[in-house]
Amino acid sequence: MTARGKRRVWSFGPRGTDGDRSLRDLLGGKGANLAEMCRLGLPVPPGFTISTAVCAEYVARGGSPPPGLEAEIARALRRVEQETGKRFGDGANPLLVSVRSGARVSMPGMMDTVLNLGLCDETVRGLAAKSGSERFAWDAYRRFVQMYADVVLGLKAERETGADPFAAILERRERARGVQADTALDADDLRAIVAEFKAVVAERSEVPFPEDPREQLRGAIAAVFRSWENERAVAYRALNRIPGDWGTAVNVVAMVFGNLGTTSGTGVAFTRDPATGEKRFYGEVLMNAQGEDVVAGLRTPLPVETLAQTSPRAWRELQRIQKLLERHYRDMQDVEFTIE
Repeated sequence: MTARGKRRVWSFGPRGTDGDRSLRDLLGGKGANLAEMCRLGLPVPPGFTISTAVCAEYVARGGSPPPGLEAEIARALRRVEQETGKRFGDGANPLLVSVRSGARVSMPGMMDTVLNLGLCDETVRGLAAKSGSERFAWDAYRRFVQMYADVVLGLKAERETGADPFAAILERRERARGVQADTALDADDLRAIVAEFKAVVAERSEVPFPEDPREQLRGAIAAVFRSWENERAVAYRALNRIPGDWGTAVNVVAMVFGNLGTTSGTGVAFTRDPATGEKRFYGEVLMNAQGEDVVAGLRTPLPVETLAQTSPRAWRELQRIQKLLERHYRDMQDVEFTIE
């Protein structure tokens, strides 16, 4: 326990995992279960967890990292690069990551997430070339700029009842093109949207959008730790009698992309019907989307069983995984998944 107490960054992935589900207090629920699923041989993208113990240090230091943490993060990031064959900030084959919170008990929607981190004017070209889809790369970039501006830079609607400036830009572009959804916008549209988003950032924050992926990562990690003390999280803890000194972990995970085209997607499901307890895989899936699209409710997802006809290989894999998880944990499971 002494060694565990000193260690601040815990890696997980197919080639080796440091933690497991017994470390829930230290790794948070998400980090502990990602590590446990890696040990079960499930297709979890590699990443690392910054422990809950670091949260109090971050808050006490006003959102700046404690000494030595950045070096530990750099080592863990190199492991992810080795696992994926990609490099963080590389213009030819860029590694992108998600940065997510993860308290020891579930606090849904209370804290912050950043997806597609690592994109900049250089890496977006590499992502386009590597994926073979310029539209996909610029779609990921506009999502990242909007989410980073909101979560890290705090650029929200000017008034509680006001329009989100980024959503307004997207809606104007859709109207101009005569389309009903962002999925109908092409690469040129999305490139123009990114430029408009960055202009809003420069105007409202008085600094340009950060082009250095490592600066982006530092900002996102600090923002997730700060979100432990946001109004939503504090109120939720008070209602549910969750101690304020528990803190949240931060999970940095290699991105997989549900918005890579019509055969990719994302969803949430349960190993049983949560209303009746019936033993059937129950949930929703949204194709050509990322997880935030499901949460935002801008598009209507389909029942998860539609995958049996549209993506039978993914359906069979999900069936295998959900059965293994329920058997291993000996309880009904709530599963988030992405199909790339």
